[in-house]
Amino acid sequence: MKQLRLLLALLLAFSLVAAACGDDEDSSDSGSDSASTDSDSGSDSGSDSGSDDDTADAGDDTADAGSEMLTGIGVDAENKVIRVGLNADLSGTFAALTTVIVEGQLVFWERYNDQGGYNGWTVEPVVLDNAYDVPTHLENYDAFAGDGDESVVMLTNSTGSPHTAAIAEALVDDDLVAIPLSWYSGWTDPSIGQNVLEVQANYCIEAMNGVTYMSETYGNKMAIASFPGDYGQDGAIGAKIAAEALGLEIVYDGEAAVIPGADQTPVVTGIAESGADFVWLTTGPTQTAEIVGGAAGAGYTGQWAGNSPAWNPALLGTGLAEVFDASYTHSTYTTLWGIGDSPGMQDLIATMREYAPDNIADDVYIISWIEGLIAQQVIENAIDNGDITRAGMVASANEITVDLQGLAPNQNWGVEANDAIVRGTYLYDVDLAAFTPDGTVSDDDANRGFTLLEGDYVSPTAAAWEYEPCFKAS
Repeated sequence: MKQLRLLLALLLAFSLVAAACGDDEDSSDSGSDSASTDSDSGSDSGSDSGSDDDTADAGDDTADAGSEMLTGIGVDAENKVIRVGLNADLSGTFAALTTVIVEGQLVFWERYNDQGGYNGWTVEPVVLDNAYDVPTHLENYDAFAGDGDESVVMLTNSTGSPHTAAIAEALVDDDLVAIPLSWYSGWTDPSIGQNVLEVQANYCIEAMNGVTYMSETYGNKMAIASFPGDYGQDGAIGAKIAAEALGLEIVYDGEAAVIPGADQTPVVTGIAESGADFVWLTTGPTQTAEIVGGAAGAGYTGQWAGNSPAWNPALLGTGLAEVFDASYTHSTYTTLWGIGDSPGMQDLIATMREYAPDNIADDVYIISWIEGLIAQQVIENAIDNGDITRAGMVASANEITVDLQGLAPNQNWGVEANDAIVRGTYLYDVDLAAFTPDGTVSDDDANRGFTLLEGDYVSPTAAAWEYEPCFKAS
């Protein structure tokens, strides 16, 4: 166990440790610099007090000079600039993940503006650091929702489930929409996330699909180990829904038993002695390393899989690489870097090679692009509608089906919850031979260690499931 503790210390920089959080995602090692957090850069020309004076009242929309376009707070009508906000963790628990996502979205908008935007309208991203802290997230939100230079028409990244939950009611009051960096199943419930534009499949559905694939491939005895809260238990409940539908035997139930920072020996022992054919994890990468390494040391030889945040490519740079190569299946919500030749993947790779050719190829750039594509299509539809106020963005988001260009299943929000949820996910073999740790976006063979197994994959359980939030906080 001493060697394992040393391993965990080395992994700490890549850890996505959170208790009762719903936005764990693969934290990726990257050679790229952190995204700029200077929300004032470039904003003087797009946010002159004179251009916003006419729209200082959130309830007063004004017509763009010389046109019939309705504009309001967050829009510089004179210079035809629309501001969007990223309330993102750039210095806290998830900074290794979120800085890369933010950087990718900034590249998305830079290219968009270089190509002339849409009908002469360009987009200015305003980035504020929430440090993965709810009070800071709320302070940032006040700036975004206000009428100053940092005011915006929508949030294109809201990092964290508890953080996004803290602004959910205000989003409705302020006629703002937000794209969450979180896959909690509750966002589709209008009583929880009316103005939260949930993205891809939720943790619960992801687990249904993953457990189905694992049972069909490896056997009917399963173990579960998860964090508590809206990430961990959302995934664990999805695993149990699949187990019941498929008649699987849960030989170890560790729902909410994995506490970040705690001794995981009871969980390790429970799994190692369970006789499970496979284990479903809803944890973070550090806990994945501890549990998988501990169970392997205790003689467990079964298979492993888990919700997307349980994995990090950095694990292939550790002493457990061969164990993961032999036994881990990675589940996630999107296609991954360089896998497939969809229009979205081609565009992403070409753009990153042009604007950031030396950056490490990173799967989370797909999230950057999806956030950008959603916002772009919401904004362009609002422009076509002649209403780029905040309320106009809300209306626009509820009118369209967003084309994600093959990066993930397309998405819409203006329908009943059961029709709105995305049911497809992607399953990858963790492949050490394919891993190129220093591969840049310019390298044709850059790969974060994955080979596609299934996707977009919808299990019979997920297809038949009638939506309701899987985890509900008491």
